[in-house]
Amino acid sequence: MVVQVWLYFYCICLWRCFKFIVRKLTGRCELQRICYKNKPGAGRTLKLESSLKSSKSKLLQSAVAVHPEAIEKTIEDILTLKKVNVDTNPQLAVSLQACLLQIVGYRNLTVEVEKLRREAYDSDNPQHEEMLLTLWKMLKPGVPLEARVSKQWCEIGFQGDDPKTDFRGMGLLGLYNLAKISKMEWEMKKFDKAIGYSFAIVGINITDLAYNLLISGALKTHLYNVAPEAPSLHHFQQTFCFLMHEFHKFWIEEDPVDIMEFNRVRNKFHKRILKQLQKTDMALCPHFAASESLVNV
Repeated sequence: MVVQVWLYFYCICLWRCFKFIVRKLTGRCELQRICYKNKPGAGRTLKLESSLKSSKSKLLQSAVAVHPEAIEKTIEDILTLKKVNVDTNPQLAVSLQACLLQIVGYRNLTVEVEKLRREAYDSDNPQHEEMLLTLWKMLKPGVPLEARVSKQWCEIGFQGDDPKTDFRGMGLLGLYNLAKISKMEWEMKKFDKAIGYSFAIVGINITDLAYNLLISGALKTHLYNVAPEAPSLHHFQQTFCFLMHEFHKFWIEEDPVDIMEFNRVRNKFHKRILKQLQKTDMALCPHFAASESLVNV
């Protein structure tokens, strides 16, 4: 244990000495080298984020969690700390701003998504009820809902006669995503029981998958590549819609015997997406138009 601790601090000191030597030789700090040697996107932003978090400077460490409105002032402070001449290095401030907008934006997005997930569906809330009934109208146009609690909900893929019980895991986030994807011009029959699973419950399940990718940080690669500035809820929902499309195709490829194989197929699909996201140049859906109301990136 003592040896491991000693090696840890030895490596840190060795790394800092190496950075000091490189700066003297190149005349550039680590932030400059990252911004100048890497093109915009996940490769650059991830390296910069790692550099800021591992810095011994409290200013640099806190830069990844500042308020969006404080980014410009934070960059000025960083350039002053690093003794960078803005006149001779004008591009550095621009690159730092682009990266910090993505880093801070991703952090804020996780907070926003988590808030939606934690908000439980409330049948006494008129807005929640309106969203749910609108979902029915979009998926079953021209078919009246006989009662708020009805077996008809099973026709669009809920498990029982009251959809609120299916939202317990993902809260309003599940409903938001179902509402967003239902606006697409899909042939909803693709998600009926003829192929072994139902639309609504699978949508909530894939919402859970997208949520975990976001919270774990795995989606950084994708979002840093498709969002030129701060990733937003629109980008997250666009990604969810893409995952639904891909899961549908993957389900058909796997050709499971019945719904009992759902978890196996989902886990295999999850692993495939994670493998793709390990590539720093990966953009899951760079040209995927989830709906007219989503940002086209």
